[in-house]
Amino acid sequence: MVARRTKEEALATRHRLLDAAELLFQAQGVSQTTLQQIAQQAGATRGAIYWHFKDKADLFNAMMERVILPLETSPRAAATAPGVDDPLAEIEEGMVHALTLMTTDPQVRRVFDIATHKVEYTHDMASVQQRHLDARNACVGDFEKALRMAARRGRIKLPVPGHVAAQGLHALISGLIQNWLLDPQAFDLVPTGRRTFRVYLAGLGFVRPLPGAPVVDETETVVA
Repeated sequence: MVARRTKEEALATRHRLLDAAELLFQAQGVSQTTLQQIAQQAGATRGAIYWHFKDKADLFNAMMERVILPLETSPRAAATAPGVDDPLAEIEEGMVHALTLMTTDPQVRRVFDIATHKVEYTHDMASVQQRHLDARNACVGDFEKALRMAARRGRIKLPVPGHVAAQGLHALISGLIQNWLLDPQAFDLVPTGRRTFRVYLAGLGFVRPLPGAPVVDETETVVA
């Protein structure tokens, strides 16, 4: 029982440290936040930080891993899974889920804000930069597979190479999130994301009706 209680106490301390880091990183930036400040905010000792984390970068990555960040999971691999009939629909629904998380989950919003606006990729944060690059590259790779698969099934010739189309799609979604974080009152993230996603696909040659657009019955006769 003593060992179990000690393990639970250690886990509770770890979570307090991560909670404190989230709040301080967002308030004053990663580079301006010291491990001593994080320990004080958490009501712990500096030694407790080094018990759980190797350095600030290790603590930062642990903070990131506590939440499911947009573009790191849902809009991606499911789209190219075996048996998927419409890979672009899978990406769209995953994207909408990710954007909804941004607007409804304060912790996801806070951590993504830190990761995009409050961190500097200095030498001691190299592992953080590598994590960001790995996630970006994996996401773009999955987007490329989905776009190529959809083009083959729709007998569409993409106007740009698949990897370029995938990079553009990633930039579209991540750019929407980053700009929304700067001013959440500027636009409604979820419907704006869905509409711009459809417009981007239209530019690549995929015909998908815009949400809210009137459905045209092509069998109707137009009277002059």
